[in-house]
Amino acid sequence: MRLRQIVLLLLLALAIGAFVALDLGRFLSFEQLKASQASFAQLHVEQPLAVAAVYFLIYVLATALSIPGAVVITLAGGAIFGLWPGLLIVSFASTVGATLAFLASRFLLRDWVEARFGQRLADINAGVNREGAFYLFTLRLIPVVPFFLINLLMGLTRMKTWTYYWVSQLGMLAGTAVYVNAGTQLAQLESVKGILSPVLLGSFVLLGIFPLLARRVVAAVQKRQVYVRWASVRPKTFDRNLIVIGGGAGGLVSAYIAAAVKAKVTLIEAHKMGGDCLNYGCVPSKALIKSAKLAQQMRHASKYGLSDAAPSFSFKAVMQRVHDVIKAIAPHDSIERYTGLGVEVLQGYGKLVNPWTVEVALNDGSTQRLTARSIVIAAGARPFVPPLPGLNDVGYVTSDTLWEAFAKLDEVPQRLVVLGGGPIGCELAQSFARLGSHVTQVEMGARIMIREDEEVSELAKASLEADGVQVLAGHKALRCEMVDGEKTLVVEHAGAEQRIVFDQLLCAVGRVARLQGYGLEDLGIPTHRTVDTNEYLQTIYPNIYAAGDVAGPFQFTHTAAHQAWYAAVNALFGEWKLFKADYSVIPWATFIEPEVARVGLNEQEAKEQNIAYEVTKYGIDDLDRAIADSEAHGFVKVLTMPGKDKILGVTIVGAHAADLLAEYVLAMKHGLGLTKILGTIHTYPTMSEANKYAAGEWKRAHAPQKLLAWVKKYHDWRRG
Repeated sequence: MRLRQIVLLLLLALAIGAFVALDLGRFLSFEQLKASQASFAQLHVEQPLAVAAVYFLIYVLATALSIPGAVVITLAGGAIFGLWPGLLIVSFASTVGATLAFLASRFLLRDWVEARFGQRLADINAGVNREGAFYLFTLRLIPVVPFFLINLLMGLTRMKTWTYYWVSQLGMLAGTAVYVNAGTQLAQLESVKGILSPVLLGSFVLLGIFPLLARRVVAAVQKRQVYVRWASVRPKTFDRNLIVIGGGAGGLVSAYIAAAVKAKVTLIEAHKMGGDCLNYGCVPSKALIKSAKLAQQMRHASKYGLSDAAPSFSFKAVMQRVHDVIKAIAPHDSIERYTGLGVEVLQGYGKLVNPWTVEVALNDGSTQRLTARSIVIAAGARPFVPPLPGLNDVGYVTSDTLWEAFAKLDEVPQRLVVLGGGPIGCELAQSFARLGSHVTQVEMGARIMIREDEEVSELAKASLEADGVQVLAGHKALRCEMVDGEKTLVVEHAGAEQRIVFDQLLCAVGRVARLQGYGLEDLGIPTHRTVDTNEYLQTIYPNIYAAGDVAGPFQFTHTAAHQAWYAAVNALFGEWKLFKADYSVIPWATFIEPEVARVGLNEQEAKEQNIAYEVTKYGIDDLDRAIADSEAHGFVKVLTMPGKDKILGVTIVGAHAADLLAEYVLAMKHGLGLTKILGTIHTYPTMSEANKYAAGEWKRAHAPQKLLAWVKKYHDWRRG
């Protein structure tokens, strides 16, 4: 705490201490006011300006110091000065005092609160920036909400002082008028209860509710304004309840939910059902990872008491297995399955014509127009291809195209360059290295897997390098060239250029939302990196929603499915109840070996957001099952609130980390702490015991040592 803060705190403490010590509160009672009413009135007649100035100062000080008695002082204003002069004086005095209390709270407490509750306060400040003035005005209209509490709490936010002042002045005016007017009738009042009648308090509550109702009316008017240009084409009846554009995870789940609640729904997909995950991402990559892992285990069979063996295989057969896996899973997402569930599936390109109409260019060459009350956009994302000079000349594959391109190869690429150090790049780099490629991974950032803690990145790098991957972090790709008939990537590192010769180049530098080609621009729906939506996943047109990669902020299959529930339910039942998409507990994993899985905060995010935390870490090298499986490496790292077992985030590195994470996802979602995990029976011997032992580490670190010392004495006494 700075010196100025200490000085102010001491002054406030002295002022409040003096108020208590001198028993000044006795002058702020209703009885004292009635007894002194005549003398105050006489004094005001003799020295009106002096009395008004002293009264104004007393009111400001009482409000600024949050001293009880504001009601009595306000009554005094009406009794001494009358209605209109009293209202003028009290209105400004109360607002000035409230603003001083607001500033004192900000000066003394805001930095400390932000340091301790940074993320929560950031969310509140975001809301204050959007609608803070409205909510403050609403609170000021309801006197049952203690005004001193409003002053102190609002001071912790980022609301502008001038905004706070004028909104408070306006918001408190109605309540102030009631009390000042009551003060003019002081002689007829028997007690303060005469003012604070149930009817009057009810009126104040209704006064506070009115802005909320008005806000709904305004929102309805704004919705109508959005549709003004389309009023002439709005259908009187609709062909469908819901139209879904895109047959990936977000689209499939949206359509499934609609069909499950007996809505009439049409799903439009131009290419392969199942989207990127089934055909180009999660499924094929995991099939490849499994084959590559087995090849690696054969090379290191001596770890299991067997003889090391060089794996002999056909690369074509490996790639054929990948496609066989896709084919085996495809029925889960097939047209036949969804048709059987009650979904109409159209194969073609859907394009928004107006907020209720979609034109479908069917794959057979015909077109069809459909109308729906609501539309869900689930168009997904595509790999980002960096604008490298010469890239098209040398050729490249992406995480989407490699499965078809590499299936045509007789052998694994001998020299493979992987651009990108994120999860996709790391998974594919390790897999192809294990299958025999000489892999060079190029990452422009300082380290691979930049979103994870530094120790995780270092462990991942060490693991990839142990499998033969040359990891070049801090290397910027400049251009591609053909040199003496060989493909070359030129990179820059520490100011010098380096050349990397390759046979195949894989771009894995991220994915971008598909935003063109289906009418967003024609309807004026705003987009940036993703489709702009509100917390309910609505676009500027409340009946048009977006879900999945096209909506962001996460690009995971499971979050697409998660968002799809909100999009579908809001689209079908939103006129009765809208649900805000919940991103509070989002897990993800990178399926390298060892796996890296995380939910919630890690250390670097907690530090960036100024969130206080404790770290509990359990080394999986100590786990019986991991030792038995020769998988004794990695750790479970849990972040908790200081002194409490509330889980803020978990990072697991090790075998089956993604599976182990599920227990923590459940715990965080339902508010269960580490003590509950410790008290749960975990089957022995399993990897899941790592979670229990991590909880045990936390419990051991927070054992009540003083109590245990007395318990020891008790046991000593029991032994005689």
